Amino acid sequence: MRGLALLLCGLNLFAAEPAPGAGEIDVILRELSAMTGFPVRKSVESTVVTKANVNEFLKQRMKEAVKPKELRAEELTLKAFGLVPTDFDLASSTVELLTEQAAAYYDFRRKRLFLTDWGTSSMGDAALVHELAHALADQSFNLGRFLKQAGSDEGASAVAAVMEGQATWLMTEYGLKKTGQSLATSGEMLRGSGQSSGGFPVFDNSPLYLRETLVFPYSAGVRFQHAVYEKMGRAAFREVFANPPLSTQQILHPEKYFAHVKPSEPALPKHPLPRGYKALVDGNVGELDHRILLEQYAGRADAEAIAPRWRGGRYRLLEKGSDVVLLYSSEWEDAGAAREYFEAYQKVLRGKWKSMTIVSENQSVMRGRGDSGEFVVSISGTVVSSVEGLGLN
Repeated sequence: MRGLALLLCGLNLFAAEPAPGAGEIDVILRELSAMTGFPVRKSVESTVVTKANVNEFLKQRMKEAVKPKELRAEELTLKAFGLVPTDFDLASSTVELLTEQAAAYYDFRRKRLFLTDWGTSSMGDAALVHELAHALADQSFNLGRFLKQAGSDEGASAVAAVMEGQATWLMTEYGLKKTGQSLATSGEMLRGSGQSSGGFPVFDNSPLYLRETLVFPYSAGVRFQHAVYEKMGRAAFREVFANPPLSTQQILHPEKYFAHVKPSEPALPKHPLPRGYKALVDGNVGELDHRILLEQYAGRADAEAIAPRWRGGRYRLLEKGSDVVLLYSSEWEDAGAAREYFEAYQKVLRGKWKSMTIVSENQSVMRGRGDSGEFVVSISGTVVSSVEGLGLN
């Protein structure tokens, strides 16, 4: 699932100062060029904007990045998995959330930097450095084209983490250098919790899935960039664009990126459906998605123990009128991990529905009925599958 991945790219979640002069921008670009090896091909113009301007920009970005039918499919998918409430409006909630958070953004379509007029100066020029890191990368790799090359939902989340992780790494390193330090010796600074420190009511009251996918490209992305930098030095900045990671798992576990571990594609469950159902959307369910789902319904301990053993996940949503059926399969590194997830997924079902009744149950199959209709959850070897939403009417 894509979450906020494509909408996030180029947005800065840090405080900004008033618009800088061209001279200051050029100085920072030269320093970032020395750090990354990316050439400065031209300067970058900047503009100060209001919160209303940002809100309008986000609405326009939403229209450009996601077609209405794709947005509807994403919303229905999140509801089917129980990641957002059944009455949740994904489009308006996302724009409201990002408007609250964004203090600056680089528009890679217009090649211009925008700084908001309500940011504080508590973080100095951090936001400016972050956005100019985007601008510099754009001059070498064309960020719009880079985003489009993602071949899957997981790929979209991974390339978003590349962009934001690298900009956050450079922002942090740039600031440390001013004090004579470096991430080479202060890497522990990257181990932030990613939690809100207060003052962001929209964020604090958003579903866990939106909060986690909002923070992920920055918090996990910067740790991924640091791991590649430790292994490759300055070549790491070019490497992550030339050979981007394929999944959120590779972002979370850089050793899997280095080992070229690709997600598996488990077969979706086959289940006879009445005539008239049409496929609405197919997609991936990655390690990050599973970690959030488990944390929300089974607890953080289960999430931390099970999610890293993910190997692959797929889903398909079908609809007939107002009825929606979810076909979903996940693959795990061994039968033991699959068994743990099979048992944990029962907690997910109980948590996401107001009522759940088990009709029959054995070691490999559980059948029952929930708010969305009948369901069948099964385990076979390393694969756990589920069919949900059968025969509601």
